[in-house]
Amino acid sequence: MTISGIWRQWYPPAPQFTEKNVAPGSAVGKVFIVTGGNSGVGFELVKSLYPSGATIYVAGRSVEKIEQAILKIRSLYPDVASPAQLRTLRLDLNDLASVKPAVAEFGALEHELHILWNNAGAWSAPGTSTQQGLEAHIGANCVAPLLFTQLLLPYMKVAVGKSEEASVRVIWSGSVQIEMSAPKDGIDFKRIEGGKTIKTQIDYAASKAGNLFLAHEGAKQWGRDGVISVCGNPGNLMTGIYATQNWFTMLILKHLVLYEPRFGAYTMLYSAFSPDITMAQNGAYIWPWGKIRPNSRADINNAIGKGKAMEFWQWCEEKFKAYL
Repeated sequence: MTISGIWRQWYPPAPQFTEKNVAPGSAVGKVFIVTGGNSGVGFELVKSLYPSGATIYVAGRSVEKIEQAILKIRSLYPDVASPAQLRTLRLDLNDLASVKPAVAEFGALEHELHILWNNAGAWSAPGTSTQQGLEAHIGANCVAPLLFTQLLLPYMKVAVGKSEEASVRVIWSGSVQIEMSAPKDGIDFKRIEGGKTIKTQIDYAASKAGNLFLAHEGAKQWGRDGVISVCGNPGNLMTGIYATQNWFTMLILKHLVLYEPRFGAYTMLYSAFSPDITMAQNGAYIWPWGKIRPNSRADINNAIGKGKAMEFWQWCEEKFKAYL
């Protein structure tokens, strides 16, 4: 871990890639999915994409909340020339049994998928597990999203055949917590096999290291089919994960390290659309608000080089194989 690496992610320079880089109407005919798109970074991302004209599936647990978010976005842009088609997609990442039906719902209407943002993220209390008894963060942030992505891969392969090179992408969400709080080598298999959250910050950080691993391994496995897989740190943002903090702590955090959620959307937009990301950069890690930089934890980078990303990928596959 380097202090300078953490510092530069806490206090990044002004964003150079924003919603202005996604021209109105430029994504007509494209199909996107944003998980967790009804709040926080996901909401800001969908809002930024609305003028693009894409078909956007907003995925989440509560269809009612998604519908409310869609109505709000439409009200913000009443005069857009080519508005996106916003559609609901029920997906509960805490329950692997909900994943395949969500993909079936998507497949009933679509034949291709151009960009998937695995944006949704759990921040869970100690003692929490998923419906299948997985540690809450690893289950909802890693295992379920990988299953979701694997089931959607055929739709992305179709899109690759009709799209510019390196434009079909899977975006994973990282965090500076990878550098700050993840266990040695990123993942402690004995810990995650316990099935319950032990300490929220550490287990969350491990799941974000897991996202980094899945992005890296996804680049290897899906890259041969022309699919880009990258992991972006959206930054330190004022989102729902701080809901349990007291007002005084929040006052300090807002003044020192937290940014509006729209800044996180800039990282996600860069990750999805920047021409900087070619097949040669497949598997890249992206710092706020859109800079290709390596993760600054040497032990985690070494673990990837020694095959731990593949090991974690296979561990996830074992956990979801009954739900394929």
